[in-house]
Amino acid sequence: MARPGSAQRWAAAAGRWGCRLLALLLLVPGPGGASEITFELPDNAKQCFYEDIAQGTKCTLEFQVITGGHYDVDCRLEDPDGKVLYKEMKKQYDSFTFTASRNGTYKFCFSNEFSTFTHKTVYFDFQVGEDPPLFPSENRVSALTQMESACVSIHEALKSVIDYQTHFRLREAQGRSRAEDLNTRVAYCSKWFVVHNFHPGLMIINSENIVD
Repeated sequence: MARPGSAQRWAAAAGRWGCRLLALLLLVPGPGGASEITFELPDNAKQCFYEDIAQGTKCTLEFQVITGGHYDVDCRLEDPDGKVLYKEMKKQYDSFTFTASRNGTYKFCFSNEFSTFTHKTVYFDFQVGEDPPLFPSENRVSALTQMESACVSIHEALKSVIDYQTHFRLREAQGRSRAEDLNTRVAYCSKWFVVHNFHPGLMIINSENIVD
């Protein structure tokens, strides 16, 4: 039976663990094989993803916890033989670059099994290989023209802009989550004060009356 493609295997993995994808930013894999996903990781859950990688290919895994608890998660990366290439516990964010030592299916997992009631929202960017040049040097008998060189510079600048935008969106989402959590706590305390007819400004007076 033919091995399913990367996107199909990732979808199957998500189905096995029952994780509901909050936002699927899975890019159409280009020649460089870059993919981005933001997903929800329930408490006591583990989510794994798989990718077929050719020997000698340079890869980079970058992840960040956007919402939930202390914004931390366990991450583990294994080669086709099960050898652990990367393992970190309770990390908020990190980046790891490696070169595939052999052909095969590599697996990386995110675990929230240490949390008993807090869901996490995790973002990761997995890049396999490098983007091919805009103007391949094959069958060329001359150097890049001024217009081609300008196109290459613009292309690299736009890639940097996309990276910055991604990180700013993640920071904005994390900041919004913190603000909403704080707002919920303040609202809860306010309701408690109202229900108990309690005013923070009268705390000292009430304490003195009790002592007297």
